[in-house]
Amino acid sequence: MKVHMFLRVIWMTVCAANFSPPVVKISLDDPAEKRWEPLLKLFDKEFLKKAAAEVIDTTIPKWVHHAIIPVVRALEKYVPQPYAGEIKGMASYFESDISDIVLLNFAYEVSAFCSSIVAQDTKGNIYHGRNLDYHFNVLRNLTVDILFMKNGEVAYRGTSFAGYVGLWTGQSANKFTVSGDERDKGQWWENVIAAFLLKSSPVSWLVRETLENAIDFQDAVMRLAKVPIIADLYYIVGGVQPGEGVVITRDRSGPADIWPLDLVKGAWYRVETNYDHWQPAPKQDDRRDVAIKALNATGQNNINMRSLYEILSVIPVCNSITIYTTVMTAGLPEEYRTIVRETCTKSIRKGAVSFNWNL
Repeated sequence: MKVHMFLRVIWMTVCAANFSPPVVKISLDDPAEKRWEPLLKLFDKEFLKKAAAEVIDTTIPKWVHHAIIPVVRALEKYVPQPYAGEIKGMASYFESDISDIVLLNFAYEVSAFCSSIVAQDTKGNIYHGRNLDYHFNVLRNLTVDILFMKNGEVAYRGTSFAGYVGLWTGQSANKFTVSGDERDKGQWWENVIAAFLLKSSPVSWLVRETLENAIDFQDAVMRLAKVPIIADLYYIVGGVQPGEGVVITRDRSGPADIWPLDLVKGAWYRVETNYDHWQPAPKQDDRRDVAIKALNATGQNNINMRSLYEILSVIPVCNSITIYTTVMTAGLPEEYRTIVRETCTKSIRKGAVSFNWNL
């Protein structure tokens, strides 16, 4: 009741939840060029092409786009496997120039605004939730939940967009969950150079590699903290044992800060948006403070998948550019849930927040 009173009396606004994204199975046993063929059963080819063009044109000026095409083609040989094969396959499905698909993937790498929360209840269960924000409305119709299959079993899962081979959100069952939040990144062309010439990993590729290869929470944290990446970032990781929750503040070359849960000091949750936690959030973007107030009002006794979803639904934690919300707990992997957002609206119902958990 306490959290409902808080949401009703203090904020009176929530973000409307609208629909669950389609689920696609991607077989890691298939050749990289063939893996993403199942997308063609979910999406019209012309729609995919138009959507990709919109994202690229919104992110990259047209004159830069045309000027960079020869460079991207020349650098194509530097893209590591399996991503080179997957991108090549995407270009074939989209009937697009491979340079466009490379640029599409890098456009996603440089423009994400996010909110992530990792929290522990009084029984030691770890919960992890995130909102992913982009300025591209079309992404609501491109969002997919992906089951990455190996030997007929789910190796790991995540949420992404059709045409994008990376992951910003994912879960390795009974091991860990991970989300990525943008930090003060460089210009997109700097990131391209870092990725190809310095052999650093795009931030979302490292998430995929960690989900596929890390054996547990500690291993995941070490990989996400140390592997060189193309841009500054925050990785938020949740495990399955009490105390397994952390925010990793990343520089390109390594960790700038490790910020774990600290139950001894009463820190049963960590909130990360897009700013260093030791610095105040800018006044014009108070998502962090609003989420903290909602968590405190909810209380550790009441934190669970449902209440975490409610917290991520409060404006401005959820806002006009929020594409989707995911809530997950690695200890109960089948509870993984993503809901695509349409708009944020004022709640006019008394005594309840306006969302449909049963989607």
